[in-house]
Amino acid sequence: MKKSTYIIGVMSGTSLDGIDLAYVKINEENSYDFEIIHATTIPYSKEWQQKLKNAFTISAEKITKLDADYSCFLSDLIQQYITDQQITKLDLIASHGHTIFHNPAEHYTLQIGNTPAIINKTQIKTICNFRINDVALGGQGAPLVPIGDMLLFSEYTFCLNIGGFANISHQKGTERLAYDICPTNIVMNEYMRKLGKEYDDKGQLAASGKIHNALLTALNALPFYTDKKPKSLGYEFVVDTIFPILNNYSLSTPDLLRTYVEHCAIQIASKTNNNATDTLLITGGGAFNTFLVERIQYHTKTTIVLPDPLIINYKEALIFAFLGYLKDLNQINCLKSVTGAVKNHSGGIIYTI
Repeated sequence: MKKSTYIIGVMSGTSLDGIDLAYVKINEENSYDFEIIHATTIPYSKEWQQKLKNAFTISAEKITKLDADYSCFLSDLIQQYITDQQITKLDLIASHGHTIFHNPAEHYTLQIGNTPAIINKTQIKTICNFRINDVALGGQGAPLVPIGDMLLFSEYTFCLNIGGFANISHQKGTERLAYDICPTNIVMNEYMRKLGKEYDDKGQLAASGKIHNALLTALNALPFYTDKKPKSLGYEFVVDTIFPILNNYSLSTPDLLRTYVEHCAIQIASKTNNNATDTLLITGGGAFNTFLVERIQYHTKTTIVLPDPLIINYKEALIFAFLGYLKDLNQINCLKSVTGAVKNHSGGIIYTI
């Protein structure tokens, strides 16, 4: 008989769309299988969007206060979700928190919302702060999703998530390889918000623009894209590198977005084998950007697969639930082949009642 574990996975991405909550059941016998019983996204208020977006510029004291406030906000939100969904079977909560700093080259990363507030509010075992141990072991602390790709979505050649950043994972022999490819929604949404919209619906505005070749060449020439070692991206890269390049050109928003979409499509497609027998699973909010997906397909023969919308929207929350599940069993949930850490390990901090 398979043993079932019930978990709420909590994910807040860099695109600042909101907080994803996925109530999942994970079974293990000879292999893992899962069911997303229910999932939802709680949008951020404008106030929280601004607080989180600007957090990397504020003082250490203010970040400490923000961490405490966000932890209480998150714990209230999770408890309300448990109440609203009348959840009675719940073994643990696995929460990613929200990334403020991510600079593994300097040996630090910070995800706020990882205080004991969640367990104090919910009285449910909580696992969080999944990245810090990996960074301490010399790793990038990201991406963490690939072990979930390997164990839950092994039927696909490549697993691509397009959120604030695009990241990909695939198997090479006995090792799982994964890395961030490029900033995606975190850039495009910034320019859409200047127009009073949260995102470019289906990529329609980008599709109406024209490619600016000089800008496209400048973006594709960034050294990050040819760096072979394990690598990950943070908002600092967008602010320090991407925005200055984009703002160096006086382009209309449609032309800027059209050029940036082409840049993303080229970078993403270049990471596939360009083989029609291979499959590329696309999840994350960017999977709904029809124009971006079309441009990726234009640049690769690899067969693109768009799964059920529940998987598209909540795969990362599902996998963070799975990371918590593995940590609770003291099993490996972070791969050195992905992050560059000195060893595979079981990351995360466990808070118990």
